[in-house]
Amino acid sequence: MLLATILLLCPFPQIAGAAKVATDTAAVASDSGSDSTNHSTKDSSLSQPLPSAPEAKVKSDVEVASTTAIEPGYTPGLPVKPLMGVKMSVSRPRETVTQRRLWYALSISGSGAAAFDAWSTRRAISGGYGTEANPLLRPFAHSGAMYAATQVSPLVMDFVGKRMMISQHKWVRKMWWLPQSAGTSFSLYAGVHNTRLVP
Repeated sequence: MLLATILLLCPFPQIAGAAKVATDTAAVASDSGSDSTNHSTKDSSLSQPLPSAPEAKVKSDVEVASTTAIEPGYTPGLPVKPLMGVKMSVSRPRETVTQRRLWYALSISGSGAAAFDAWSTRRAISGGYGTEANPLLRPFAHSGAMYAATQVSPLVMDFVGKRMMISQHKWVRKMWWLPQSAGTSFSLYAGVHNTRLVP
């Protein structure tokens, strides 16, 4: 590759054979200039007319109209109707306004119940009346991060409920409220239990 680059970039003197070819072509050019008869034959070959363009294979509108008038059995085709939009055979179910309002209500109640559970747990632990039973929440039990950590479960239940609401299966759509309701009731039960521990 290095050799090819050097050969391309560096000029080399011409080889003797190449110089001879160049002088032979110059001699031929001078001979043709002196020979007037040879020159005139070349000019005559150039003066011949060029071949004409090929004929068009597509008929013009006039020819088509005359052809249809001649052929009695020909009837022009009807204009093609434009393509209309195709409806989907299966459409994804949508939520109703009532379902949306109920979903928001369950979301708010679930988050409120989780906050009540976090408050009652912190109160019971700080008074020395109990410990956190959930191993995932145990690291947050002695700090204010407990309030944020308990909000993860209601958010997951809200997402699951929303997905169930627009599911393709009818039996799943009928039970979309179940995850949110179960999460809310569990948080309320835990909060009430914690408040009973503290005298």
